[in-house]
Amino acid sequence: MKTQELLKISLRQNAIFIPSAIIANDIKKLSGSTSVLVANVSKLGFTFSESLLHALNNINPNYKVEVLEVLKEVLGTDKNWTPLVKEWNVPTGETVLDHIATFFGNVFKTKNGTTLQCGHIIPDNTFPLERYNGCPFCGTPFEFGKIENYGQGSKLKVLDLWRETELEDFYKSLLQSKTALDATQVDSLKMALKYLPLPKTDIAIKETLMLVIDVLIEEGQAENATQYFKSPTDILRYLWFKNTGLLQIIEPKTIIKRTSKNALHFVGFLDASAQSKIAATNDLKLKYSRKECLMVASWLNNLDMDVETMCEIMHPKRGMWVRFIRALRLAEYSKRKGFEKLAFLMDVFYNQVYDVWQSKVNSSRMKFDADKTFALLKQRPGLFARSLFSNMLWFGADETVAHFTEIIDKVPARLVFTLNMYAQNYFDKNMQRSVKPLGGTNKRIAPNALLNLYNEDQLEAMKNQIEELCLLAMKKRFAAIANPNKTIYIDPQLFNMPVSIGDRSETVQDLPVVLMGTRFPIEGNEVRLFMQWGEGLAAQHLDMDLSCHIAYEDKADICSFSRLETVGCKHSGDIRSIPNKIGTAEYININIDDLAKANAKFVTFTCNAYSNGSITPNLVVGWMNSKHPMKISEKTGVAYDPSCVDHQVRVTQNVAKGLVFGVLDVAKREIVWLEMTFGGQVVQGLDFKGVQALLAKLSSKLNIGSLLKLKAEAQGLTITEDQNADEVYDAKWAINAAAVTQLLID
Repeated sequence: MKTQELLKISLRQNAIFIPSAIIANDIKKLSGSTSVLVANVSKLGFTFSESLLHALNNINPNYKVEVLEVLKEVLGTDKNWTPLVKEWNVPTGETVLDHIATFFGNVFKTKNGTTLQCGHIIPDNTFPLERYNGCPFCGTPFEFGKIENYGQGSKLKVLDLWRETELEDFYKSLLQSKTALDATQVDSLKMALKYLPLPKTDIAIKETLMLVIDVLIEEGQAENATQYFKSPTDILRYLWFKNTGLLQIIEPKTIIKRTSKNALHFVGFLDASAQSKIAATNDLKLKYSRKECLMVASWLNNLDMDVETMCEIMHPKRGMWVRFIRALRLAEYSKRKGFEKLAFLMDVFYNQVYDVWQSKVNSSRMKFDADKTFALLKQRPGLFARSLFSNMLWFGADETVAHFTEIIDKVPARLVFTLNMYAQNYFDKNMQRSVKPLGGTNKRIAPNALLNLYNEDQLEAMKNQIEELCLLAMKKRFAAIANPNKTIYIDPQLFNMPVSIGDRSETVQDLPVVLMGTRFPIEGNEVRLFMQWGEGLAAQHLDMDLSCHIAYEDKADICSFSRLETVGCKHSGDIRSIPNKIGTAEYININIDDLAKANAKFVTFTCNAYSNGSITPNLVVGWMNSKHPMKISEKTGVAYDPSCVDHQVRVTQNVAKGLVFGVLDVAKREIVWLEMTFGGQVVQGLDFKGVQALLAKLSSKLNIGSLLKLKAEAQGLTITEDQNADEVYDAKWAINAAAVTQLLID
């Protein structure tokens, strides 16, 4: 198990981990088992670098089997990829009338028809049953086939060798990441914490810290965890993480509302929102043992912070704290000897004998008292940075920027870059912005109404002020670090790769990871979307839908279960029930030439949970792309070939009803990888303007190449085209997003 988990971590970083201890020889000639492995792996769309091939050639064949098994597991070669329709690229000709005729045929038990395994009668002269792998009326599959076509991909992905050093460096980089980890990084870190000893290093982000604390407590080292708690919010974050699995402190009412909304249904008697609300409320109830109560009471009692400050920090989440105080019996433990600080905290908190900093800021702001407002904001540079744009509009740009300049050196680098990236969008009167509220789905918000007080020249000047200020601040930070090197190489690909700032992806990438906003060029004329769900679950009704939204200049179109064929798109049929344990699949074929002739602009890839609740965990979505035509099985309709997979993600969070997982730019013939959750039982619930707002947000993001160019200018490095430079930054280095964040100097 340990071997497989470590292999999965390395595979996500485009490598294969091989422990030095198992490399027994130094034989150059390829063995028979190595040759077989290379052949099998190439069918899956991968190949090995020279160093990895040499290492694999000199290890036990059992480890080679492990490597192949992990690749097969990640690519789902043992899953069921059979769609509802055989040769679904040729339309079956089914219509709404066929469904109506079948409905009445089953109500009145017609004798002129065929009875299927599910019990439905399909009347004669309706659906062409010879074309289906299951029931065309209820979407239940009966026939299953294996993947027939392997190795159709036009290029192989090269995997590199990882030894203990690379694994340890990656492990440390996750702990040291200066931005919040996404779902893939969190999953990798959990595996590393489980199987590898914790290295001695600073942990930069609170959310990462929770994972480390959890491991220490599970190992019975609760006393060692105490050193990591610096404020009551840290304790609250950990307690909420243990209760919900969420690393962010999302209010209970938000979780309950989201769960209830996901259970809404178009059909009235299938609506389970009320029951889901009750179930979610019960799931969030707090229950703690005496041992856990004493542990948390000790943490609060031992915090190195005065009580008034602790109460002020607790105030924004007062409702949650009241619930935790009761569940943890803190009032009882505060009466014990040695818990005097906890007793004082309970007294001050319940009687609210403390001042709240934010209320002072709001009060002085409403009174238009600039001096007092800025004096307060300077006390908390991070919050000043987050409110900078609105304060520029409220108090005036020059005065606000002058005050902010005094404390910009204390602002975390990720916030400085965020300001520089988003100023272009914020100060545009006509641009709606994409935001994702804590625990919610992506939304569009209107421009700040105060923008209308300023003319275009003034707003442009504000943008320039922010850009100059932020770039100057970062140059100062880079320049302050002594660097003996003279030359630097920056891979041209890095100018197309965004820096991971503010992206909290909720899906796991089991194949080599890419950052949100990365663009995939299309080599041929076809893109094939795929979705697989239900593996490991008992046979049941579980309706997930694969769809796409096609945007034109003056209209929109869809391809989904309700419209199996439209210009440029063909759907493989709507499956509404899953078979036992093996799961099922849907596809959509996209013909780019046909879309281009019809003047289509964008195609948005989505999946939805039509059934009550959210998208089922472990559902996999992605797309395939190859220069060569991709075949569809004539016998079963299976259209999946792992060697053609460009990108795929696995859903792990259970809070999304709809998910956008990519946008095809028809004119540029490239796919933008993005993740956007939305509320909606069908693709019609997608707000395409919201997708455009998110694309605008991604296009404004700082790219890694520009960040390195800034570093080169500040440190006096000469940029060369020669990879023999003193500092080399290539695509291989950039695949580790956590390591890239070390450029964000605080």
